Amino acid sequence: MALTPDRVLDALRTVRDPDLGKDLVTLGMVKRHDVEGDRVLVTVELTTPACPMKDRIRGDIEAAVQTAADEVGHPISGTEVEFTADVRRPNQKLGESPLPGVRQIVAVGAGKGGVGKSTIAVNLAVGLARHGARVGLLDGDIYGPSLPTMLGLGDVQTVARGSMLMPFETHGIKSMTIGKLVEEDKALVWRGPMAHGAFKQLAMQTEWGELDYLIVDLPPGTGDVPLTLAQLLPLSGAIVVCTPQRVAQDDARRAVRMFENLGIEVLGIVENMSHFVGDDGKEYDLFGRGGAEVLAQTMGLPFLGGVPITPALRKNSDSGNPTANWDDPALAAAFDALVTHAASRISIAAAQGKYQMPTISVS
Repeated sequence: MALTPDRVLDALRTVRDPDLGKDLVTLGMVKRHDVEGDRVLVTVELTTPACPMKDRIRGDIEAAVQTAADEVGHPISGTEVEFTADVRRPNQKLGESPLPGVRQIVAVGAGKGGVGKSTIAVNLAVGLARHGARVGLLDGDIYGPSLPTMLGLGDVQTVARGSMLMPFETHGIKSMTIGKLVEEDKALVWRGPMAHGAFKQLAMQTEWGELDYLIVDLPPGTGDVPLTLAQLLPLSGAIVVCTPQRVAQDDARRAVRMFENLGIEVLGIVENMSHFVGDDGKEYDLFGRGGAEVLAQTMGLPFLGGVPITPALRKNSDSGNPTANWDDPALAAAFDALVTHAASRISIAAAQGKYQMPTISVS
């Protein structure tokens, strides 16, 4: 008896996406299931190019197809599995998004300044792009914008077409920052309505085009900009950055509660400055490694990973070359783990439809 494409499809019904908990056929991820002689050709469309379970899914597909072939006595030389990616769009129940070309919008926030929030936002964006995603990065920290330095935008000219700003394109991502729209050493002093207006203009009057992810680097704390963001755009979720020590955990906990009060799912917590790696490769727990992971556990949140302090990270951030972080094995491993875990959490939130625009009441 021959192994038919229909039998292959039935076999694929037994293969589940580990993150989403449903089979590939039900999820609509199977795009090809052909049999050509002794070869089986399968194409699967993942929910993110940074899927951490790709190898496991491949193995499960090969095993399921081989079992189906054995049952009908059809010898096969192997199963060729091809992966593509289509990032899921936000919940359409929210109505029309003001940024229709952007599929997922993720805020990166922190309860206090100085924890490396912008470092995480920049490298998350660059890392997602390295996995094949189309990524934008919005510098929402309108009080202390860091992107001009961290992305090396000093000599890049600002371009406008009509009323729209053209994003800067460096390191494989698109970006926009108010730091390129004002004098370099100008103190940015904003009252609430001014901050609201400035952020809205940056977000809405940038020609983002088609993006899989828009990462928004928020200012520290629980002030006006997170409120504006929550009311303006359909957020996929938020990532909270924390350093290991207790004082940072206390502020990170407040940031988590702020996002929860706004109806924004917290996708997870990142521990920045987890430990220091010297030039000799020796590790030092300057701030007490693991504090943010404990915080995530006590709050019932995913822990997305820890990022060490290294001389290379400081140098690459100051020189505006985040791509070079992947030349350092320790940094590359840390940032790739962060990217895959974050992408996984976004996919799960998308599948579960956890999007809502908050109703904010002041009493």
